Amino acid sequence: MLIRKAFKFRLAPDAEQESLLAQGAGCSRLVWNKALALQKEKLNSKDKIHTYNDLTGFLTKWKKTEDLSFLKNAHSQPLQQTLKDLDRALKDGFSKSKGMPKFKKKNVSCDGMRFPQGFRLEGRHLFIPKIGLVKTYQGRPVEGVMKNLTVVKEAGLWYASIQVEQEIEEKIHPRIECPVGIDVGVKRFATLSNGHVIEPVAAYRKYEDKLAKIQRRFARKEKGSKNRDKARRKLQDLHEKVRRIRHDFLHKATHWIAKNHGTVVLEDLQISNMTRSAKGTVEEPGRCVKQKAGLNKSILDQGWFEFKRQLRYKLDWSGGVLHVVPPQYTSQTCSECGHVSPENRKSQSVFDCESCHFKANADENAAKNIENKALGLRVLACGSNLTERSSKQEPVRKRKVQKTISMPLSLEETPF
Repeated sequence: MLIRKAFKFRLAPDAEQESLLAQGAGCSRLVWNKALALQKEKLNSKDKIHTYNDLTGFLTKWKKTEDLSFLKNAHSQPLQQTLKDLDRALKDGFSKSKGMPKFKKKNVSCDGMRFPQGFRLEGRHLFIPKIGLVKTYQGRPVEGVMKNLTVVKEAGLWYASIQVEQEIEEKIHPRIECPVGIDVGVKRFATLSNGHVIEPVAAYRKYEDKLAKIQRRFARKEKGSKNRDKARRKLQDLHEKVRRIRHDFLHKATHWIAKNHGTVVLEDLQISNMTRSAKGTVEEPGRCVKQKAGLNKSILDQGWFEFKRQLRYKLDWSGGVLHVVPPQYTSQTCSECGHVSPENRKSQSVFDCESCHFKANADENAAKNIENKALGLRVLACGSNLTERSSKQEPVRKRKVQKTISMPLSLEETPF
């Protein structure tokens, strides 16, 4: 089985190399913005947009002008890759699979550039074209055929991500015949149908007050001043800390689940719809806007989409299977008698069936429904279109992923 994975590690450039990296990333950002402006002009005039070949022609002309002659100093490959990324982003926007591309701002969006070739590893150093040998902090050796290199700046630090292709042996998970349903939530991050519970970390909620305090300080600083740059760095560092805590938690949770369960069933939740604002319009204002905003913040803090993405590729690598099922009525259905009623769920955490008087935790009852009832095993037995649609959305064979983290091998050793 051919898989794609990324090895990401931090760079330690000297002052000259850091300046060259910043210049290269700035040139890529400039090319993106100028090309996007040309495309928006075409869209506003309702004309056909420029093709990638047209944009490369504009890039050649820009290099010959006096104002943009500095683009000659940047490597041509990252600039061409930027135009390819813009062309792909526009196609995704037209197909409505993603939003339309936006202009990039300095110190706001991640500055970076991608090299499809010309780079190489020499021990603990990475050779980057037109930059030279840059010292790296590698946690483990890079394995596989290197396909491309992406260099990005995150929270003031430079990172390299090398995408590789690896040929691994196809496996069959030893517990493939033992499905488990998982119900995700806010109070409990994940409740498994076998009774295991993974408590949430809520990294953003933990640092929310501190973030607000630093954000107010940053807003008061004069634009262009050194104090504003210092405040921005502090804000970036704290946001990066929150992101790392969340990703570390998700990697540990998904690795443990994929290690101990061969068939996993999740709800097909529409996160974007669930976290839509309840503000409404001036004519028709929404209700409970503050409460809904708090719920949206808690949902996004959990990282449900990233949880499903990581779980899918880790199950693929270990020979397992991930199925998604409709989420309708999973919290209102009794897992014992199958009675469906909104009155069955007495509160957020209590499930009390009106028909058979079965009592249980509401999340555990929903997880059992996802696994056992018509929402879980029916999909596994009949092979409905839900799993087929899930496979089409995200290819199984090729995966791009960052470093995974080791987890306990047995259920008894789970840290959750």
